[in-house]
Amino acid sequence: MQIRRVGVLTSGGDAPGMNAAIRGVVRAALDRGWEPLGIADGFAGLIEGRGSPLTDRDVGGIIQRGGTLLGSARAPAMLGDAGQAAALASVARLQLDALVTIGGNGTHTGAHALARRGLAIVGVPSTIDNDVAGCDITIGATSALEVALEAIDRLKVTASSLHRAFLVEVMGRDCGYLAVMAGIAGGAEGVAVPEVPTTPEQVAETICAAYRRGKAHALIVVAEGIPGGAEALARRLAESKTGFDVRVTRIGHVQRGAEPSAFDRILGSWTGAAAIDTLARGTHAVSVGVTGNRVCTTPLADVAGRTKAVDPAWLQLARVLSR
Repeated sequence: MQIRRVGVLTSGGDAPGMNAAIRGVVRAALDRGWEPLGIADGFAGLIEGRGSPLTDRDVGGIIQRGGTLLGSARAPAMLGDAGQAAALASVARLQLDALVTIGGNGTHTGAHALARRGLAIVGVPSTIDNDVAGCDITIGATSALEVALEAIDRLKVTASSLHRAFLVEVMGRDCGYLAVMAGIAGGAEGVAVPEVPTTPEQVAETICAAYRRGKAHALIVVAEGIPGGAEALARRLAESKTGFDVRVTRIGHVQRGAEPSAFDRILGSWTGAAAIDTLARGTHAVSVGVTGNRVCTTPLADVAGRTKAVDPAWLQLARVLSR
C-alpha cells in the first residue's frame, strides 16, 4: 500500500495530550514525505468532509496546550451503515490513503467499523478514563489525575480545619482508575469505584473508623460511575452517624481542561509518531499504545466494544494504605 496523504482526527471527549499526538502524527508524516490532513471535529467532521492540510507550523506551539487543535465531537451517526458510508465517501473525496484516529472507546469502535470496510486506519488511545484495552495508560489520564490530586490536597486542608468528611467525585465513566489513583496519591481514607460494589453502610463505617482513630477529617474518592454518584451516596450517608459532617465536591470537567503533563506530552508524541510508523510498515486496523514502556499494537477488533477495568492490585493497595 502506497500512502501519499494521511488524515488525522480527534474524537469523543478531549484529553490533555491530544495536541501532542496530533503534532506527532503530522511531523512524522511530513518526515516520510506524506501530506497530513487534519479533520475537524472528529468523525462528525469526517462525515461532512471537513479537512484541510496541516504543515509543520500549524502544529508548532501546541504541545503544551490542553484540548485539541482539531476540535472534537460525538458522532452517533458512526454507529450506523449510513454514517459509515458517508465517512468513507468523504475519505474518497479528500483522497486519503489512510487515517489516524485519536480518542477513547467510542473512537476505537468507529475506527474498527471503517477498518472492516477496508480503510487503512490506526487508532491512538487518548482518554482521561484510562479504560481502553490493549495499553497500560492512555493519553490524558495522568494530567487529569494531577488536577484531581490538587483538589484533594486542598480539600484535606479545609476538611481538617472544620472536622468534616468529603466525598470527592472524579471522572472516569465506568472505570475506577482515576478514583483509585487519586485515593492512593491523595492519602484518602477510602475509594468507591464501579468495579467493586460498595454500600453506603460500608462507606459510613470507613468514615466512622477514621473518626474513632482520632483523625481530623475523612476523605472518600468516588468514581462518577457508581450508581447515583457521590450525591446519591451522600444522601444515604445522611441517615448514618459518622462523627463528621459530610460534604460533596464534584471535580467534573475541570479534569479535561488541564495542561498536559510532561508524561502526556511524551506519550502523545510517541504514540502519534508510532501510528505513522505503523502505517509505513503496512500494518493497520490496530490501536497503537504503550505497554511495559514499549510501543505495541493491538487489533482494533480486540479493542472496540471493550473497556479495561482498574487492576485489583491497585484497589488492594488503596485499602492497605488508607489506615
